[in-house]
Amino acid sequence: MNKMHSSMFGCENVTQCSSTATVRIRLQGEQTPALLLELQDDVHTQSFLQHVTKAKQHGDTPHFPCTFSLHRMQPQTSSHISYLLTTLIIYLPDATGLKCRSMWIFSCVELIAVCSYRLQSVDRSGSCSDSPSNYTMRQAMMSSHAGSREGLLKYRLNKKEKEYVDIKNFRFFIGTWNVNGQSPDSSLEPWLCSDPDPPDVYALGFQELDLSTEAFFYMDSSKEQLWVDAVERSLHHKARYIRIRTIRLVGMMLVVYVNKEHKHHIREVASESVGTGLMNKMGNKGGVAVRFVFHNTSFCFVNSHLAAHVDDYERRNQDYKDICARMSFHLLDYPPLRIVKHDVVIWLGDLNYRLCFPDAGEVKRLIAEKELRRLQEYDQLNIQRKTKCAFTDFMEGEINFCPTYKYDAKSDRWDSSGKCRVPAWCDRILWRGSNVKQLHYRSHMELKTSDHKPVSSLFSIGVKMVIEQRYKKVFEEIVRDMDRMENDFLPSLSLTQREFTFENVKFRQFQRQSFLITNDGQVACTFAFIPKLNDSQYCKPWLRAEPSEGVLDPNEAMEIFLEVYVSKDSVTLLNSGEDKIEDILVLHLDRGKDYFITVAGNYLPSCFGTSLETLCRMKKPIREIPITKLIDLVSDNFSISQEKCRINFLLDSAGTEDKPLKIPKEVWLLVNHLYTKACQQEDLFQTPGLQDDLLYIYIYIYTRTRLNHPTIFLPYILHRRLINSWFSSKRQLVSQLPRAHRNVFRYLMAFLRELLKHSIDSNLNANLLATLFASLLIRPPPNLAGKQTQHDRQKANDFILGFLMGGDED
Repeated sequence: MNKMHSSMFGCENVTQCSSTATVRIRLQGEQTPALLLELQDDVHTQSFLQHVTKAKQHGDTPHFPCTFSLHRMQPQTSSHISYLLTTLIIYLPDATGLKCRSMWIFSCVELIAVCSYRLQSVDRSGSCSDSPSNYTMRQAMMSSHAGSREGLLKYRLNKKEKEYVDIKNFRFFIGTWNVNGQSPDSSLEPWLCSDPDPPDVYALGFQELDLSTEAFFYMDSSKEQLWVDAVERSLHHKARYIRIRTIRLVGMMLVVYVNKEHKHHIREVASESVGTGLMNKMGNKGGVAVRFVFHNTSFCFVNSHLAAHVDDYERRNQDYKDICARMSFHLLDYPPLRIVKHDVVIWLGDLNYRLCFPDAGEVKRLIAEKELRRLQEYDQLNIQRKTKCAFTDFMEGEINFCPTYKYDAKSDRWDSSGKCRVPAWCDRILWRGSNVKQLHYRSHMELKTSDHKPVSSLFSIGVKMVIEQRYKKVFEEIVRDMDRMENDFLPSLSLTQREFTFENVKFRQFQRQSFLITNDGQVACTFAFIPKLNDSQYCKPWLRAEPSEGVLDPNEAMEIFLEVYVSKDSVTLLNSGEDKIEDILVLHLDRGKDYFITVAGNYLPSCFGTSLETLCRMKKPIREIPITKLIDLVSDNFSISQEKCRINFLLDSAGTEDKPLKIPKEVWLLVNHLYTKACQQEDLFQTPGLQDDLLYIYIYIYTRTRLNHPTIFLPYILHRRLINSWFSSKRQLVSQLPRAHRNVFRYLMAFLRELLKHSIDSNLNANLLATLFASLLIRPPPNLAGKQTQHDRQKANDFILGFLMGGDED
């Protein structure tokens, strides 16, 4: 062992004791944890060590209180640091003075320490599957530049990607199976090992994994591990696999495996879920997804279980749109990523689209005669894709297998129950992206556990692999070109419009206008909307610019959309007059000037976002009340005489002008309508409304005077007192609420108890109603929403359940 030490720097050369051609390194600072690295034992590594030694022996070292030694390490971050070190040596300055080389060497070591510490701080579990962001060579190089220059550099590198990227094909096995709540009762090899060659990646989706009450209400399932174990016993025996992520939402589960030899090329793994079931939020329907980057291609796998029933294809379309709109992945140092922002997206699951062919006997006859193409003309998914109502940008391979639903359990017989369901291709696999070739698309009739048959698709997908030497050449050319242009030119933009007016803005009704920006300068420009002085966001909550940032080459134009949408988060201030549809956007050019864009408009007040106390003081629709009176009404700083004057203005019934209503008329109208029209409706509250229906209701609210919809939830203090158990009596706790909230709560509980009298027709039960309405009526403050535990939710459920089962008494 050769050693070299000083008071501030030390280097040891440890003999390699492993059969692999790597060298392991330890960086140890005086006040920082040890940083463990690993380099490939090649000429670049040896050159680096030689330069370190020469720099210490001949150069004046800066103050860098860090020891540096070769050592054994865990390999989690090794490949990325190896790339970084190799690149730094390639860029070693051609300077004759050893002092210059010394300074460069120590700068390299300092940069390595910073990047290594960052990598280890985010690699929480020591597994590639849990590391949200590992830097590639390009990202580490670019991190040393200013943010704007980095963005422009990345943009230009992306445009020249073909010059330094090669495409290599890998095999992806995608499988989906609705297991109908059953446990595995046989080997899954007929499904997972149906090809002689092993796949590089498995993505397996399950639906109805667990139909128990525990899975639905408590998110706990004993069957999850049973199915994971069954899968791992049946993976292809010619390769070894590691699981990079599992995610489950009630009965939907997605599990992803990669061949062990690829694990160091998987990074930025994340998972998300979206529930679209009961009340458009519960997880009995919806989607789960896993995304990651493999080499330099991003993948997203979505497993979904969409709405059931033959005629509900529009609701399935809406479920698909909701998943796309609400699902985003949050990675460290990255903006939220939507599903469509990935190179390759594969969507699998029980999509539940049926055949528009009511005669089950005729369908079975056509299946027996192999007339599958004729049947597919009636397939709802094909129809919705052709009419661009759902899955518009996705592709699906030719279906040459029999419908996968519905069979008698443990058999290959079509459904022989009283319902005698029409066979359908419910279970599907679709994809979008380039360099994707489907090799097989098939069902697996051998497995008879469920009333569905499993489906699989084998893909050959071209993955982008960076060729480092070519990348280095392109990188240097771009940097030289940018340096030259930055010295000669300044960016400039022209805008087609700078003033915008949005008229009659309404709650939850989207409005959009656009304008065109053109780069009329001679250099590429980077633009972004930036916050004004003392603001944290570039615009108010009801406004958004899309895109909010970007890069334009000379003479290139881009359309910018200004979108106005008043949500529940911004409606209250607009209703009260504390906010207006007025804002100024600052469009900033990097190294250039700022452009100011004014947004104005008028907002039509709504009972949405208005407090119960305020609504109780109104008999006229809120739209008919002058804004000055409305501001007075919601203010708490008025005397009793002013209060009476205000009430007299709003209440027009003789003799009762000074008496507020016990409950808002809007609540009474809605509850009365449900009580008289929907008590016996099947699956009441269990199916979310279609967007078109909701829009119709909103329009009705805005154009009629007899129907409004208040914000109905109880003060946050009820949640705090309930969770902290300050009151032993439910009745005592409710009695502490403000008058309007107390009356509305008791009124709603009485209504729900009436609904339970019709539970045979409506399929409602007390547990279901308690779960749904506890999440709506007893909500934590926004700053505690993410910290709510299962125990907290259960206490809220039990609280509501007590009123449903026992009235107001304990």
